[in-house]
Amino acid sequence: QVQLMESGGGLVQPGGSLRLSCVPSGSISSMNAIGWFRQAPGKEREFVAALRWRGGGIYYADSVRGRSSISRDRSNGAVYLQIDGLKPEDTAVYYCAAGRPITSTATTMGGYTVWGQGTQVTVSS
Repeated sequence: QVQLMESGGGLVQPGGSLRLSCVPSGSISSMNAIGWFRQAPGKEREFVAALRWRGGGIYYADSVRGRSSISRDRSNGAVYLQIDGLKPEDTAVYYCAAGRPITSTATTMGGYTVWGQGTQVTVSS
């Protein structure tokens, strides 16, 4: 059974940076994308970024576009999310998810079948 393990969260001052990691255990060869989502207290889970390794494609939410980067290490399948210029509104639990997203842009939760436990990101001075 495939599991995803996130790490890299923590407390960061506004303007700082974080690099989140998502490492799969087990084969994800039947899947074609990994995405990052986040959920702030009292809010719905929302899309942050996604990467498709079949067919290509990298996608970002408007809220992080231009200050974030998603990448994949082909040697171990790990996916990384770098976010710069962090803002208090970036505070949330960040989840990575793997699967076969039903939308071409991989921006909705449909089709993501494996989810990690999440890592807390807090942006505060």
